[in-house]
Amino acid sequence: MNAASIEIDSLPRNHALDACFLGPYGENDGLLEKLMVEFLRDHVYWRRNFHPEDPPAIATATARHPDYLAFEARMRRELHQLSASLKKSVPFHSPRYLGHMVSDLLLPGLAAQMLTLPYNPNNVSEDAAPVTVDLEVQVGLQLARMVGYPHDPAQPACAFGHLTSGGTLANYQALRLALALKAFPVALRAAQVPGLELPADDWDAFNLAPPASIALLQQWQQWLATQAPADRMRWLARVEAERIEQRGLAAFFAAHPTLQPPRVLAPITAHYSWSKAVKLLGLGRDQLMLLPSRGMRMDVDALESTLTRCARARIPVLLGVAVLGSTEYGTIDPVDGMLAARAHAVRSGLGFSVHVDAAWGGYLATVFRHADGRLRTRAEMVGEFEHFPSPAVHAAFAALGDTDSVTIDPHKLGYLPFGAGAFVCRDHRAVALLAERADYVFHGPAPPDYLARYRNLGQFIPEGSKPGAAAAAAYVTHKVLPLDHANFGRLQRQTILAAEAFRARAQRFADEGTGLLRVLVPFEPDSNLVCLALNPTGNRSIAAANAFVQSLHDAMRCDPRQPVQTREFFGSVTSLRADVLGTREAARILDALGLEAFGDGEGEDRLMILRHTLMNPYLIDRENGISYIDRYFEFLWRLVQRVEAAA
Repeated sequence: MNAASIEIDSLPRNHALDACFLGPYGENDGLLEKLMVEFLRDHVYWRRNFHPEDPPAIATATARHPDYLAFEARMRRELHQLSASLKKSVPFHSPRYLGHMVSDLLLPGLAAQMLTLPYNPNNVSEDAAPVTVDLEVQVGLQLARMVGYPHDPAQPACAFGHLTSGGTLANYQALRLALALKAFPVALRAAQVPGLELPADDWDAFNLAPPASIALLQQWQQWLATQAPADRMRWLARVEAERIEQRGLAAFFAAHPTLQPPRVLAPITAHYSWSKAVKLLGLGRDQLMLLPSRGMRMDVDALESTLTRCARARIPVLLGVAVLGSTEYGTIDPVDGMLAARAHAVRSGLGFSVHVDAAWGGYLATVFRHADGRLRTRAEMVGEFEHFPSPAVHAAFAALGDTDSVTIDPHKLGYLPFGAGAFVCRDHRAVALLAERADYVFHGPAPPDYLARYRNLGQFIPEGSKPGAAAAAAYVTHKVLPLDHANFGRLQRQTILAAEAFRARAQRFADEGTGLLRVLVPFEPDSNLVCLALNPTGNRSIAAANAFVQSLHDAMRCDPRQPVQTREFFGSVTSLRADVLGTREAARILDALGLEAFGDGEGEDRLMILRHTLMNPYLIDRENGISYIDRYFEFLWRLVQRVEAAA
């Protein structure tokens, strides 16, 4: 019995998950149709009962008017054409799709989003979204609980989160908040606010640890509340004039010549959005320092060395970024190691925020959570998997609750429609520094209640108008599938088991290909993303190996000129660059594949590899006794032979 059939025979059937999706074959079409008809009718009843004394504005006879009929005909024609064109779309719903970070959509979220769309709420404030703006704040608390942040709004240091268009904007919000919190103590010193325990100089003020900066912000708010109204307004204006948000970067650092723009430290595997973010914030790309990796995971020794150099050279650090599931390799950075390095740096006077870019791996945290929010021990988890989680991966997830902020993408492993990203910070009190009105300075004008405060959501976030339907989708999904191992985690478990089955089948594929093909999983998977490096036996050229893998991928990519049915499977590619791998890792991988060292010529500075995201819960189909993982490797073997024969 092979590894794949063992998986099929041993996996317990989860019928609750069968109700979660429309299904690869559209099996749950009746359920979705029933929900949509029910709630569309409900929406129409709501319209009719708003003021039932108002007469219909559209006469019944209008539906027979030639102009009406002509408009309906045009609309139907365009919608039919759109529907026909969309048949060329990538079949993300199918277990034959192994490409990018997208799969079928969860029915609770899809139905909730479709249900909410006719109401068209705008989550900029409660005036435009009296229902869904509350749901968005609740989603932030749901995600905070999932990662281990304080999530009780009655507690002063409760977390806060909101949705974004995607992880890119969430990462930008992390930088924006970190900079506001870092620079605010300097503004207090410049304004010469009396009665506060201010740092001795600008360097110390600019390098407070986040809890110390928040404590100073609280002192300022409390002191201000004791002032007479006229004095209060005067001090408000005085501090505001010194803030980095008011002065701008150039004027702020000119006014504080002992300081320089702070660095952002991220692993070399970090998403390209970090380069965008430092440019957008005005820091400049030079301030983004990409750190070496070990096995595509951040090298903590390199991080510690960099922090030591920064402290000695008096170079401030704004943010340390750890990646919880890199978008190219699925690897998990040592979040615990970054926090330990930060603690050591703080003792030497170099404080900064720690952010986790968990756009991909954030929802995997559900596997690590009990229903009561407690962290599961590794001993409680290992019996459910073959290898997951490794001690390092468990330690990384266990440390999430001690970080300062996190990016999570509900439209990735949350299985929700694009675009739904999320930003969550550990202590909501810092968010007051982002308010467009001066909410951060005095609580009088702002509601003291946590939920009431954030009903004016647009004050605190980069976006203005934003869809309330996305918040409804996330909220309902998290209520139907609570974010713990017994509910949402069951779906994540399926994907990890699929990744383990894929890894085992890849080894068989490598053994079967001996003599024709060299095959390597370059990095042991930390999550549900597995890469595969291939090179024809006897080939030494990286350029030739890349051309070979490109030919394989050409048969697995979307081609709008052909029907999607011409593709047996869909996959994606990425590359391994010499500067990312480092000398030791590069030598290990290239030697295993029988390739020469990286060169400077075109196509010789990187190695192209196949990339597989294993999100679909039906990759192992127990109902029909099918392993699509087996079928993929059988397809890949035929494809290899075809490409080799054509060479």
